Amino acid sequence: MSSSTQLTKPLYACLKCSIKRDWMLIPKSRGFQTSVALKLEASTDASSPNPDTLPSLGVLDPNIVSSPRLERKLVRTTGQQPVGSRRRRAALQNSRNIPFEQLPYQCFQEARKVLLADREEKLKQIEEERRRIAKTQAIPAAQCGGEFVKNGRLIRMQKYLEKLKILADINDPVIKKRFEDGEGDMNRPIYRFLADRQWRQQRRLILMQRINQMHIVPDLLPHLDPIAEVRLAFGRRNVQPGEFVDSLISETAPRLNVQVFDKGERRVSVVVVDPDVPNVETDGFDSRCHFLAINIPISPTSTSVALSGLSEGTQVLRPWLPPHAQKGSPYHRVAIFVYEQKDGSKLEAKTIERISKGAQNEFNLSKFTRNFQDQPIGVHLFRTIWDENMAGVMQRAGIEGANMEFKRKRPEKLPYKKKDGARYR
Repeated sequence: MSSSTQLTKPLYACLKCSIKRDWMLIPKSRGFQTSVALKLEASTDASSPNPDTLPSLGVLDPNIVSSPRLERKLVRTTGQQPVGSRRRRAALQNSRNIPFEQLPYQCFQEARKVLLADREEKLKQIEEERRRIAKTQAIPAAQCGGEFVKNGRLIRMQKYLEKLKILADINDPVIKKRFEDGEGDMNRPIYRFLADRQWRQQRRLILMQRINQMHIVPDLLPHLDPIAEVRLAFGRRNVQPGEFVDSLISETAPRLNVQVFDKGERRVSVVVVDPDVPNVETDGFDSRCHFLAINIPISPTSTSVALSGLSEGTQVLRPWLPPHAQKGSPYHRVAIFVYEQKDGSKLEAKTIERISKGAQNEFNLSKFTRNFQDQPIGVHLFRTIWDENMAGVMQRAGIEGANMEFKRKRPEKLPYKKKDGARYR
């Protein structure tokens, strides 16, 4: 090392320390400054209590609760379901309460003007179609080619009128917002259309998958095309299609939610069938009817059906029989079918008893459907199997066979003659 390097090295170290010390004394600056008003606003928002984060106050708003724990508490304490998606509720906690139609976005408002103009055009078409329908109704059937031709024309015109009603509101963002928030009126065609489309895009696909996987088709019926959504619940427990249900839970009759997507009130019949009843004599399986009820009124807005609240004799023909399975038997499929009664007419109990005649363990759903002259509009299913509570459930219901156990029969060995081992050497 040269002498000049030895002399300058301590000087360089001293200068480096002084520069670092002076740099630390310089106050740090920010590229963006916050005004006093915004600081005060931020501090005010931070200090204001949030109902979602302060459950001890006892105030839970279904519009802004966003954590899973508080959602469960809301349902448990008030019985209300959270409104909309969790992401929407989390965003509303810190947002201003500006009406949806007055959002200060120029592109949004310009798009709304285009949609409003299109809606006005559709409303004019609706009025014109109504005048055409009234004019067609006033024409005698002889001039239209007969009563059959006239009715067919009116049916096509009514379908086109309903389509125009949907097209008038299908692009309205306010309609979509209310539907996503669960505030839609099912008396209006647009909300029924949106609910039907949402059901067919996901929940109906899952239902049909379970029906095909568990061979409900063709074991019970050769064909199924549900057009109404059926939800099943035992108390507070919602049952998904094909789910296993404990025997203690299914001991009492469930509650159905039958959502139809066309207008008008109608009467339906409910049939609950178990197609997996073991028959030792025939070495096969029979079908058992667990519940049968008729003349149940429903509509797009009145969807809840409590099977335990139906009247005996006029509605309930076969009371609820708890689903059960003996020990050792495979799981039992329990299917719920909803039939729509023709023209909303009221059925007589004697007629249905004649259609469903036979022992309870010899119920034939295909024959019942042919005699009913219609296909079911909705279906649901769950499964049951032997568990620790099954014996008590069967004893309380007066069902025999709790002490019976099914065992698989060992396959008999096929007779064969032992070959000489020398030939395989």
